[in-house]
Order: sequence, then C-alpha cells, then structure tokens
Amino acid sequence: MLKIDTEACIACGLCEETCTFGAIRVEGDHAVVGDNCTLCGACVEVCEVGALRLEREEGVQTADLDSWAGVWVYAEFRHGRIAPVALELLGAGRGLADKRGVALSAVLLGSGAEAADGRGLRGAAAELIAHGADRVYLVDDPALARFTDDVYGNILTDLIREHKPEIVLAGATAVGRSFIPRVATMMAAGLTADCTELDIRGEDGALLQTRPAFGGNIMATIVCPRTRPQMATVRPMVMKPLARDDQRRGEVVEVRPEAARLQSRVKVLDSVVAALDKVNLAEADIVVAGGRGLENAEGFALLHRLADSLGGAVAASRAAVDSGWIPYPHQVGQTGKTVAPKLYIACGISGAIQHLVGMQSAETIVAINRDPEAPIFNVATYGIVGDLFQVIPKLIEKIEQRNKG
Repeated sequence: MLKIDTEACIACGLCEETCTFGAIRVEGDHAVVGDNCTLCGACVEVCEVGALRLEREEGVQTADLDSWAGVWVYAEFRHGRIAPVALELLGAGRGLADKRGVALSAVLLGSGAEAADGRGLRGAAAELIAHGADRVYLVDDPALARFTDDVYGNILTDLIREHKPEIVLAGATAVGRSFIPRVATMMAAGLTADCTELDIRGEDGALLQTRPAFGGNIMATIVCPRTRPQMATVRPMVMKPLARDDQRRGEVVEVRPEAARLQSRVKVLDSVVAALDKVNLAEADIVVAGGRGLENAEGFALLHRLADSLGGAVAASRAAVDSGWIPYPHQVGQTGKTVAPKLYIACGISGAIQHLVGMQSAETIVAINRDPEAPIFNVATYGIVGDLFQVIPKLIEKIEQRNKG
C-alpha cells in the first residue's frame, strides 16, 4: 500500500500532477491517496521530501528463495493435442533452464492417457520430451476431461507447492489467461501477463519478463525478485519451438491428485468450436494483411485474391476491423492474434507499434504503402512504395502466371 507521512508532506502537489490515474490529491496541508491507486510508484519517485513510500505484502519468505529451483511449463492439452504455444514455451524454457543450470519440466493435465491414434496424454508427454522437457508431470483423470478454473488451478497449485519450481510459464491463451491468475493468487506470487520476451538476470537469476505496456507504446521489463514462483503467461507465436528430437530421453511422473481437489463448483455442459475460431492465422505460412489503406470492405476482396494465389490467409489491422471491413478473428496485433509466418505482406498498414507486436516475428515482411515514411518500412524486409490498388493486381497476375507454368 502507499503510505503518506503527513508531517513530512509539504503539499507541493507534484504527486497529484504525476499520477495518471488521479489516485492521489492534495487536501489541506497534505496529500491523500484514493482507492484506485495502482501502486505504480510514480508519485514516490517525484516526492522531493520523501513523504511517500510503498509497502508491499510479501507472500513468500524471502530468506527461503534458494529452496525454489527449476523451470516449469504448463502444457495446454485440448481436443486431443498439445497447444502449439506449449512447444514454443519449451523452446524458451530450455534456454532459461540452461542459464540457471536447472531442469525443465512440463505439466500435462487431461483425461485419456492412451489413445489408438497416439494422441493420448502419453503420446503428448513423449512429444513434450522430444521438444526439450526433461520431466513431464502427467495428471490423468476423468475430472480433467473438461477444463474448469478451480480444478485445474487446484492441481497446478498443489504441484507447485510440493516441488517448488522457481519459474512457471503458461501460454496467454483463453485457458492460460483464465486459471493461471488463480494459481498466482493462491501462491501469493507475482504474475506478468502477455509477455513477448523472457530472460534471466545474471546477478541474481531473476526472471526478466518483458511485455507491451501503455497501449503498446513502450516495452516494460518486470521482475518479481522477492516471491516464488516467478510466473508469466506468454503470447503465442512469439517464441520459437526447438526442433523435435525423438532421441531425447526424459522422465514421465504420473501424479494422482486427491479426490477432494478434483471437485469443481462449475459444470461444463458442452464445448464447441465456433465457426469464427476456425480462422487459423497462427498456423499459416503466408499471411496477407490489410489496413486502413484499403479504404473499405471491398478492398479485402483484392487481398483474398492475393492470398488465394499464394495459398495463404487474410489478416487485418485493428483499424480495418474497427471499421467493420472484416471480422475480429482476422485481427493481428496487441489486441488480436500474434503470427509468425514465413511471409507477411502488409498492405496499406502504417505500422503502429500495436500492430507490429503481432507480426514482427515473421521471417520475411513485405510492405506496400504509398507513404514512404510509414513506420512499417522500418521492419520490412522488402518495401514497395506505391498505390496498393495498382501494385497488388500486378502481383496477382505474375503469381498466377507462375502457378500456371
């Protein structure tokens, strides 16, 4: 909480001017803090007389940090397969674990260890080991067939308390965003959401968790030096999975949870895949994206032609989606999907940081824009300055001629 020394405060008003949330104000001869304070500490930094200080409750004894060791990845398993982000996290986790000199483990929750098509939990565990895990904690129970926050949260929390990993990572998917905050709360641990970069600080081994902040205008690096485990959810498609190595060997630890921990207060009646969710940009090797420069919804018909000729998928910037030209599942960027295709063609997209966050991991970026000063050219591999309504038809013509040949 934010503490104010009313005797030291000189009511200068610097704290009130600095607070972007309007959470602190000067009343009479000293400052007063409101309930909407976010504990960002900006007011503490500007107070010239030291009248303000932050006091945070510690959820873990700081003297016992050395007893926590290991890097864990929650391996999301849905509809009979591992979510791609789990393999991406194993790639990132392998690097973190090697820097710390510790083991990399995966936690796999679900129902159905065996399956005739090899897509059961045991097959998934073998896949996790092949992609970098040293150990897989496998929890197989009918109660885990359908995801619920409370049961999945109970199981992961119990495992963390028993084995004490220093780092726990999960994908920033609908499932990860739903129950990982619950686990962090039960562990009284810090959690950084929607990270795009992870690293280890050399001097103390703290996890450096980088994520977009203030609408994507800055990249903030966050540390939780006084609590364990250090927890982060990571945006899909920003990390690179390791190449599969079926020669790797690892340990599969089967866990039998207590019956009471499998009791849920929620009953899932049905689980369906919505038609709009089938826009699978994340797995497309070629993505053709349009922005405000397309001018209207009809402009996307041109992009669909280009994408069809290349065998790719169509995406859009937030501006195009907000204008109603294309549905939200096509949106790429901070508030949309993250993609990392082999080829990303940005058509009429200026290149705001909020959009770049979602596509800058593409292997090759081609930008088409009539404005030679557009920020998109700063990240583009190849840039075409011109009218997209003239450039794209010529591209389609050349590509179709090549396809026929």
